[in-house]
Amino acid sequence: MTGSSSDTIGDASGETGEETGGHPTTTLNDVVHQRVRLGILTVLQETQRADFGYLKSALELTDGNLGRHIEILEKEGLVASTKGYQGRRPRTWVEITADGRRALATEMKALKRLLTRFEHSQEPSAQD
Repeated sequence: MTGSSSDTIGDASGETGEETGGHPTTTLNDVVHQRVRLGILTVLQETQRADFGYLKSALELTDGNLGRHIEILEKEGLVASTKGYQGRRPRTWVEITADGRRALATEMKALKRLLTRFEHSQEPSAQD
């Protein structure tokens, strides 16, 4: 993970924005939160490992787009990819790392807190 404030999950103490009185959006990780990368991580959380073609099809992406997002996730240590062959066909497999699982779990917790706040704000007040 990078150390800039825009993409950190919490501070060094492990506290998140919600715990320190901040808004849940302060705990969203810009690397994880991006739509395609969130999709890659959630698919990999479900499957543990997937080949490039499966991810491309499941997320409806081009080769270049998927490849770039995998590079970003790899650079951050959230996924690992391996290249090999299945029969005579070259394959690239991608798997989620332990850091990737933790980052995804933190992201999902922040999204749940946001959803809860949203749902509570939609409830009619006792004065209505």
